[in-house]
Amino acid sequence: MSTAARVLVIEDAEAIGAAVSSALRDAGYQVQVRPDGRDLEGELARFRPDLVVLDVMLPGRDGFVLLEVIRRTSGAGVVMLTARDGVSDRLRGLDRGADDYVVKPFVLAELVARVSAVLRRLGRTPSTVQIGDLVVDADSAVVLRGDATVELTATELRLLRYLAAQRGRVVGKTQILTAVWGYEDYDPNLVEVHVSALRRKLEEHGPRLLHTVRGLGYVLRAEDS
Repeated sequence: MSTAARVLVIEDAEAIGAAVSSALRDAGYQVQVRPDGRDLEGELARFRPDLVVLDVMLPGRDGFVLLEVIRRTSGAGVVMLTARDGVSDRLRGLDRGADDYVVKPFVLAELVARVSAVLRRLGRTPSTVQIGDLVVDADSAVVLRGDATVELTATELRLLRYLAAQRGRVVGKTQILTAVWGYEDYDPNLVEVHVSALRRKLEEHGPRLLHTVRGLGYVLRAEDS
């Protein structure tokens, strides 16, 4: 049985729901998507989400009403989405128990980072990942190989966190661009440059962990995996 955190996405815009669910799955989460809050009570009982990504403007019961349902019946974290940028709407959601608030349009990488941060605060996902002798601590932003600290830039750290979440899986350049930079239309050479820099720093302290799979992408795994 998977131990990945479960995220329920309630979003009536099909394209946004698909993009959010894809980004969250790429980050290693189990995801369910619903276009509205019909039978939310049943879905909470069946899926038992650790977190709900909740749009405010929904058909039927709106996000503020659904937030009250979640707070009455579940201990799930809540990250709210809205096209509204008014401070009053944000405060309304936070006052009613939302854990975070993201205003549309948003960068997928930022939303995934906020979801991950809420899950860590709630203790629903491990903050430390180990691959061979590599330890990545997401909470403290510390990276170790054995006893040596690996100094990374902010972008390299985001890249490593993503690869660590996908450990053992081959991920393509487009997936990496979307998850780390938030867009698919950047120059793929951007990925190559940062992967090369990250690989070089990791290999200063041990054998290769970040592998290139020709024609497919990259994978983070120990040599004996």
